[in-house]
Amino acid sequence: MRSFLTCFLCFFCCVSFAQESEYSSYFDINYFKGNIALHNNDILHLIQGHPEGVILSWNKKTYGFKEWEQRYNYPDYGVSFAYQNLKNEVLGNNYSLYAHYNFYFFKRNLMARVGQGIALTTNPYHKEENFRNIAFGSRLLSSTYVMLNYKKERIFNRFGLQGGVSFIHYSNANVKAPNTSINSMAINLGVTYSLDEEEPDYQYTLAEDDKKFTEPVKYNFVFRAGINESDIINSGQFAFYTFSAYADKRINRKSALQLGADVFFSQFLKEFIKYRSVAFPEDNVSGDEDYKRVALFVGHELFVNKTSLLTQLAYYVYYPFDFEGRTYVRVGLKRYFSDKWFAGLTLKSHGAKAEAVELGVGIRL
Repeated sequence: MRSFLTCFLCFFCCVSFAQESEYSSYFDINYFKGNIALHNNDILHLIQGHPEGVILSWNKKTYGFKEWEQRYNYPDYGVSFAYQNLKNEVLGNNYSLYAHYNFYFFKRNLMARVGQGIALTTNPYHKEENFRNIAFGSRLLSSTYVMLNYKKERIFNRFGLQGGVSFIHYSNANVKAPNTSINSMAINLGVTYSLDEEEPDYQYTLAEDDKKFTEPVKYNFVFRAGINESDIINSGQFAFYTFSAYADKRINRKSALQLGADVFFSQFLKEFIKYRSVAFPEDNVSGDEDYKRVALFVGHELFVNKTSLLTQLAYYVYYPFDFEGRTYVRVGLKRYFSDKWFAGLTLKSHGAKAEAVELGVGIRL
């Protein structure tokens, strides 16, 4: 209950502050029910019922008073609070708080929402009291949700309806083992309520040649760090450090292409190599293998105002110890504080197997 109240108060404060804005806003509340997707056979024993819950959101509309709003077809942005009953005493219930964007298509009848935030789970793994919960190794989780809805506002006075499908993901990204994670696929139905009687007119002020925008090649240097643990439970959490350098080319207002390299110093992997050499002598691991790794990657950056979405695909070129395969992906968010300096939060994953959540700072020259 304390966790619930904390999340609710954070949500209320965000809404109260945001309502001071000059733009119009609205609430929506959605009920959802669905299934846990079987992405890993190890969680089969955790899938028992049909998880259900509610998502309460406050949304701020945009009308194109800033140029980026017009480029993205006047999106909404806001905060969401979610409650989900996973229909299994082993898994417990999850309470989540997100920041989200709503993007619109097909004459604003189709809404795609993307939210990223944190979640609290009520019954994480415990070696004695809850050893069956291999999905959540920690009480605090990262969470992502995606919603695709058909939407109609102001059907009756300020009330409207929306409905569609939702995807909700919970994981601690191997900050602490175990971490097989949970993905939910659900059908949702919701009600919207507009908080303002009247709305501003949409602005159409972009120059005809607005899309014709390029920049010279820029050079980026990023330092990332965090803590994680191998899949061996209670093997210990260790710090990792990642150094990245890459060139990017801005091809238009929204997109830049990237080419670069990563160097990884992952202490957990050093300890894992020692463990494998002792516990599995048949694998012919000496224990002296180098734990460092070097990779080359290609990437894309999608710019939305001062925030951008980063996606990268990489291949290890220096790979002395086999761990989860030679390819990985990195996805995450960057926030620019000036034309040069930025911070980022990214997830590094080998397919569906997350290795680390990375906190980073960088410069773009």
